[in-house]
Amino acid sequence: MFFWYVPAPDEALLISGSKRQRLDTGFRIVTGHGSFVLPMKQKARILSLALREIEIAEDCITSQGIHLNVRAVAAFKIGNDPASIADAARRFLPAQNRMEEIVGPMLAGHLRSIIGGVTVEQIITERDKVTQEIKKRSRAEMERLGIVVDALELQEIEDTSGYIGNLAAPHAAAVAKQARIARANADLEASEREREVAELKAQYERDLEIKRAGYLAETEKVKAEAAQAGPLTEARASQEVAEQQMVLARREADIAALRLDAEVRQAADAEAYKRRAHAEADRDQAKFAADAEAYRMITVARAETQAAKTNAASAMPAEDQDQGRRLRLRQRRVGEVSVIEQPATRRG
Repeated sequence: MFFWYVPAPDEALLISGSKRQRLDTGFRIVTGHGSFVLPMKQKARILSLALREIEIAEDCITSQGIHLNVRAVAAFKIGNDPASIADAARRFLPAQNRMEEIVGPMLAGHLRSIIGGVTVEQIITERDKVTQEIKKRSRAEMERLGIVVDALELQEIEDTSGYIGNLAAPHAAAVAKQARIARANADLEASEREREVAELKAQYERDLEIKRAGYLAETEKVKAEAAQAGPLTEARASQEVAEQQMVLARREADIAALRLDAEVRQAADAEAYKRRAHAEADRDQAKFAADAEAYRMITVARAETQAAKTNAASAMPAEDQDQGRRLRLRQRRVGEVSVIEQPATRRG
């Protein structure tokens, strides 16, 4: 009957008694998958590959002879390759829970060795370099055990002699000095800022008081104007009414004057027209009378002239009488024309 074994991801299955071996180890190593185990002929054991942690606290002496209490933390595990698993299985398989007790003193020895070759200043300023050196020196020894140191950190360094304190004293004094200077500068700057703030506050309050006084004066002015607005409005309205009444009275006086002027002028024009008409009528009548008298006198003169000519013609020969008749006829026509044109010329 076969038994099926499956190791966990952080475990290695070690099967002894198997003929299938990759290395000359005497047992078969299975990781990442399962395997059948034949009872009575084969034996299966589990080796943990999980990460382990160990704390190291050692009293070390530096190259300057300074005693230091150094506390470090290391993380280690069994390597994943078959050779490392085989080496670790031969050494730690029966005592897997005691691996820290075995690995810890070995790393502590390397820690003391490395600290003894460096100064306190190097430990403080080059801590990473110190840890890398410890891992480097312990690598060959750890590989023989099938162990891989994943991480090593110096967590705390205690100085029982006060060297580190004295070493830090100048820096602490300089830092304290810088701190005092910084505080003094900060206080000075704060005082300057407070003074500026006080000045700004005083200026703001002054401007505020000025604006408040201006607003108050403007408010009082508006109130006074509002108080005077009623009487001023009434006075202005009364003045406007009086002005309108004066304008109306002036217009009425103008109308009355125009009416009076029209009436007087109309009467005067009528009287003047009447007189002018009478004068023109008298003038025309006198003119007509003069024209009539002149016409009468011309007619009488003509008649007398005609009578005289007639009397003279009767005593003249016939030929002379004919000429005289034609002459009288021509004179008569000329006289008639002149009599007709004369009144028309005077009338114009």
